[in-house]
Amino acid sequence: MSTVGEDDLTAKATIRNAALRLFAEHGHDAVTVREIAAAAGVSPALVVHHFGSKDGLRAAVDGYAAQAFDSLFEMDEQDLAEALTGDNSMSIAEMFARAFPQGSPLPAYLRRLLLVNDPAGAALFGRWYALTRRLLDSMTEMGVARPGEDPAVRAAFLLVNDLSLVLLRNQIAAAIGVDPLTPQGIDRWAKEVAAVYTKGAFVTAPGKEPT
Repeated sequence: MSTVGEDDLTAKATIRNAALRLFAEHGHDAVTVREIAAAAGVSPALVVHHFGSKDGLRAAVDGYAAQAFDSLFEMDEQDLAEALTGDNSMSIAEMFARAFPQGSPLPAYLRRLLLVNDPAGAALFGRWYALTRRLLDSMTEMGVARPGEDPAVRAAFLLVNDLSLVLLRNQIAAAIGVDPLTPQGIDRWAKEVAAVYTKGAFVTAPGKEPT
């Protein structure tokens, strides 16, 4: 998969990228067409020429972001399951870190979409949740995941745990002293998460059985 970057820098793409960054920083409603035009170095009239309105530009940004996010999971589901569990396995969070290097506005844009329950964010979460359910089934069949009593909750938990690095990136960075979406941060996070998933985080008190 190719890294998502500011390629194809036509005027239209430049405007879209400027809008993406401003929307990620301030939200759709707080940004004007004039501000987007200024950030892109074009006239407001050119923004309207290419996208019709701010709503049209927002739709283009949402489509671009959704395509970028969904491209993380373009491989066959069994291949994806193996990528998440093999000898050189990586988490979904690691996929984000590799696809969207430091400085990319896409993780911040995703955070805003999810936290305000934007329809575009809700649609992304729904697709990723359905994929996580299918992946868990594949991993169980492969013998690398234990079947859960409540597969729906387990899939949601695993997805939310990975997305937490995007949603709480700044807070986690302050807590552990490193950006969790940098290679160093991902390495630290992945090691501890793997230990929790495979060995557990708690012990059973003497004389008590886990419920």
